[in-house]
Amino acid sequence: MTQANALAGRTIAERYTVDHEVGRGAMGVVYRAHDARHDRTIALKVLDPAISRGIGSDRFLREIQTAARLSHPHIVALHDSGESDGLLFYVMPFIDGETLRQRLERDKRIPAAEAVHITRQLASALDYAHRLGIVHRDIKPENVMFYQGEAVVTDFGIAKAVNIAGGEGLTLTGATLGTPAYMSPEQAAGARDLDARSDQYSLACVLYEMLGGRPPFTGTSAQAIIAKRFIETPQPIRAFVAEVPEIVSRALERAMAMETGDRFSTTAEFGEAIGKAFDGKVNANVTGRPSIAVLPFANLSADPDSEYFADGVAEEIINALTRIRSLDVVSRTSAFAFKGRSQDIRQIGQQLEVGNVLEGSVRKAGQRLRVNAQLINVGSGYHLWSDRYDRDLSDVFAIQDEIASNIVAALRLVLTPSEAQAVKAMPVNDVRAYEFYLRGRQLFHQHRKVAHHEAIELYRRAIEIDPRYALAYAGIADSSSLLYMYREATLENLTRAEESSLRAIELNPDLPEAHAARGLALTLRKNWSEATKEFERALELDPRSFEAAYYHGRTSVAEGQFEKAAEMFARAAESRPDDYQAISMRGLALRQLGRIDEANETARRALTAMERRVAINPGESRAWYLGAVDLMHLGERKRAFEWAEHAIAVDPNEVSTFYNVGCMYALAGEKDRALTNLERAVQLGFAQREWIENDTDWDSVRDDPRFDKIRAQVRTAV
Repeated sequence: MTQANALAGRTIAERYTVDHEVGRGAMGVVYRAHDARHDRTIALKVLDPAISRGIGSDRFLREIQTAARLSHPHIVALHDSGESDGLLFYVMPFIDGETLRQRLERDKRIPAAEAVHITRQLASALDYAHRLGIVHRDIKPENVMFYQGEAVVTDFGIAKAVNIAGGEGLTLTGATLGTPAYMSPEQAAGARDLDARSDQYSLACVLYEMLGGRPPFTGTSAQAIIAKRFIETPQPIRAFVAEVPEIVSRALERAMAMETGDRFSTTAEFGEAIGKAFDGKVNANVTGRPSIAVLPFANLSADPDSEYFADGVAEEIINALTRIRSLDVVSRTSAFAFKGRSQDIRQIGQQLEVGNVLEGSVRKAGQRLRVNAQLINVGSGYHLWSDRYDRDLSDVFAIQDEIASNIVAALRLVLTPSEAQAVKAMPVNDVRAYEFYLRGRQLFHQHRKVAHHEAIELYRRAIEIDPRYALAYAGIADSSSLLYMYREATLENLTRAEESSLRAIELNPDLPEAHAARGLALTLRKNWSEATKEFERALELDPRSFEAAYYHGRTSVAEGQFEKAAEMFARAAESRPDDYQAISMRGLALRQLGRIDEANETARRALTAMERRVAINPGESRAWYLGAVDLMHLGERKRAFEWAEHAIAVDPNEVSTFYNVGCMYALAGEKDRALTNLERAVQLGFAQREWIENDTDWDSVRDDPRFDKIRAQVRTAV
């Protein structure tokens, strides 16, 4: 490598100026360099001179051209390749992060849940490449890097190019056939026509090492390691790491089978198999996906009343980004808790536990609109992207589309065709209708009786301007349903919810919000089967819809279908990782199923999320009262009482506060206080009799005549 080592300070291919070496391996040296044409820092990998001579530039460039087609969030992109002074090189983005090898050298082992998440990311990348007919051939910890918490694969196509060159002198160095500790048996035997199952074997070896602290085969030489692969079976991982789930151990054994036909048919199937060990166990810290918080945009308009518009622009961007599976998006509730605060963006990002923050401002003057937006990396504090839009007010939808698209590009996300379509804003015929809709949404989020009534009137104003505005009809339906459920169980609210949700679907059958609103309205009539169909249709149209999954879960509880409820609450929690409601509700469903240990673990996760939320927004009563119930389930009586008292102090007129505080007292054996709170909830308008009947938190008071009397007082219009 003497020639490669002399490159510092030199310019390659008349545009890449080498800074310094950042890493080296069997095939070459990686340098940090500057790309003059695009004014950016890049990673320049220069192959070993002997390898360069063996391959030849034509053959190398043909193979690297194939790898350049790859575009996936867990694959490091290939920018360029070429030859300079007899040396072959290729160019990648410079990633300021550590390799999996460095992580393992520091930590030795990685916890099972995180190791599985990392492996599933890599499996996703490999499966994508395999479907394009590309096999990596050298999956190992050195070729996995971490960028903003996600694992990415490097060096696609290089191993094949080297392998084509042949040469016994290179075979056992790992340059030609891969790396002995991770290569498949067929690769070790010298086969050149490898398929996807070879990469699957190597990936399984990497997972084995993450879990166990060592690869499945070790030896004093490359030859010894390769020989063991043909004469020994790897020791089952659970034999020395007992906490590894059995399902993961079995999947590893299958993926590392000697015969390719005994392995999983695809690498994606291997990823799915190991993922089953942690299904429903949502942990935002180990999802491995890029994450973002969209803060409320500042209103710089001369009219303070235009704040609704600034809020609406930010909310629409949140809604668009939430539809992307590969991105974790902080909920509106968490992000908007920072509204009006003068706080460092990096501190806000750290509190919200995200890698990126979008902030912006809106200035609205007549029919002119100016929107500023900037995307900031929390770790470095650097701007990943920023722009200013000076447009007509009617261009607001195009602005929202462009901001979402620029975020996707900056975070290197790869969208499916359906996701690309879903993130596009839905324009209306008249922007005035959109303004009334945004005013209604601002009030809807206040979750107060008067605010819901005012929201309905604003949605109606929007419909007067645009009679085919399906989203506005869905908004009327949702406000009416929530009024019925928690505040006014009147025939008027019931009818309005039914008619408006039906009209929304008639106007736009492919609108997920319309089907979710229709499902919620149908639950008011206890029409569970039809409600379920609507929620499922909403999830078909938008698999990341929190509302559809969450209310499907609540409907399943009311119906007594607790397995389905647990599944739906887990799905809701996955689509909104910072949310605590769905996690807490899943614990309720698990208790109904008698899965107490799992329910307690879920309650602890919910409490962690609740503690984060009240630290950000102490006035959020729902976190306090749901937390009180979970604390009592976990035996923390003193804290449970404190949280219950805090909830009532924050919102002394909220129906759900009294209902849940009553549950907490019932669990505590405080019958009189439990029934007093339940009675207060019913007096304030609690209308979900079937929820009371299926909620085991009330079991300790069911034999009290007062309980039956209160339950009979639940007022409904049906």
